[in-house]
Amino acid sequence: MAKRALHAQSGFPIDKGTGDSVMKELPGEILRDLYRAVFRIRRTEETLASLYPEQEMRTPTHFGIGQEAVAAGVCGALGDDDVVYSHHRCHNHYLARGGSLLGLVAELYGRIDGCANGRGGSVHLTSRETGFVVSSAILGQTIAAATGSALAFQLDKTPRVAVTFFGEATCEEGVFYESLNFAAVRRLPVLLVCENNLYSTESPLSVRQPAGTDLCERVRAFKVTAERVDGNDVVAVYGRTLAALDQLRAGEGPVFLECMTYRWREHVGPNFDHEAGRSYRDKAELDRWMDRCPVKRARALIVASGTGESEVLSWESAIEDEIQTAVAAAKGSPWPETRTLFDNIY
Repeated sequence: MAKRALHAQSGFPIDKGTGDSVMKELPGEILRDLYRAVFRIRRTEETLASLYPEQEMRTPTHFGIGQEAVAAGVCGALGDDDVVYSHHRCHNHYLARGGSLLGLVAELYGRIDGCANGRGGSVHLTSRETGFVVSSAILGQTIAAATGSALAFQLDKTPRVAVTFFGEATCEEGVFYESLNFAAVRRLPVLLVCENNLYSTESPLSVRQPAGTDLCERVRAFKVTAERVDGNDVVAVYGRTLAALDQLRAGEGPVFLECMTYRWREHVGPNFDHEAGRSYRDKAELDRWMDRCPVKRARALIVASGTGESEVLSWESAIEDEIQTAVAAAKGSPWPETRTLFDNIY
């Protein structure tokens, strides 16, 4: 609970302010951690995307480039004993929760040092030791699983919280409403984090939901607290998460955060859609969102707070070295032995 304790000591306001207003009283140590987190996630994924065409990673990948602030902001506010569940676009959440960088890279290369021993690939990550329980390509599944964890925490009378990340299309599945209703009735400590990037694969909201649909309004019909957050503002996400955690730990029931964000790359793979000739969204739309880059915004905040450019560059250089070391180690890691093919199958 180290981060939580730091928050309590600082008197950091748990209000509904924007990122800028929250930052005014944000301890410098936390702001630095948030920036390093979004930068580390961004550079890890960009490095993996650049290496993916080598065809050595034999796993589908769903890159979350552009959505880093949601993972870093939420996970940066959690306590050590909280647990996190994720979906197919999961690298961000795994790293933000403290998962091993080598474990991620080696997993994509299918090597024994991968976090799932090279058997899960990009979409099946796990890091139980850091509270990242699992990610799954079966969208909606982990909402139910997180709700189950929250029920266990409540029955155990422990102040732990379960977090589930999912995309806005998952709000079109029955399991979302079943879990939401159950959590509301039982007042469970589950934080539902919707990463609304506007598209389900290549289908925009306009062809999937009636005009004027408001996800937060839907959720409020279940008597659940729901807020829309700028998902490209890591400080705003962090502040809203802290407020949610107070409610959750006080036994006041689940909280839904709708984080508005945008994925830069294609649905699956390392390319940009316009480069691949896809027409479901155009480059002008991408450019508008790239102007709101969460990494650049976080970097501007850290510099505005008084941190010197040379210090920021030293952090970035250290992170780049860490990534290159992890890639080299992953490529040198052994393959799982054939005789273990049927191990851990249930």
